[in-house]
Amino acid sequence: MLATAGNARDSNNDLKKQVMESERAFAATMKARDFEGFKRFIADEAIFFGAEGPLRGKGAIAKGWRQFYDKPQPPFSWEPEEVEVVDSGTLAYSGGPIYNAAGQRIGRFNSIWRLKAPGQWEVVFDRGSDFGPPPPKK
Repeated sequence: MLATAGNARDSNNDLKKQVMESERAFAATMKARDFEGFKRFIADEAIFFGAEGPLRGKGAIAKGWRQFYDKPQPPFSWEPEEVEVVDSGTLAYSGGPIYNAAGQRIGRFNSIWRLKAPGQWEVVFDRGSDFGPPPPKK
């Protein structure tokens, strides 16, 4: 019985809450202008997709994202709307809106998180997308 209790893991709903809280804390680094905090959420081997191609690895991501943390006001913000966790409890998806500095919705982010240690999640993939007008009807 003790072995079973020691192997117990968080429920899927608990894991979803952890990822939601991690994503909110990650987003809060932008508002707080906390670049060091931002980097703590990124896996060493992470890939962030951008307009100029993927940034591979924590160092490249930090170099590419530094510009977003240099000015006193954040250029954008984001917040999670949805989170899903695979049944093994080791990978998760988060997604939600991206807002410009004026608070207008300008895009959507999609992130994949990996469980690093109990209760600790890190981003391994991240991709934002711009919103645009709907394509013309044919």
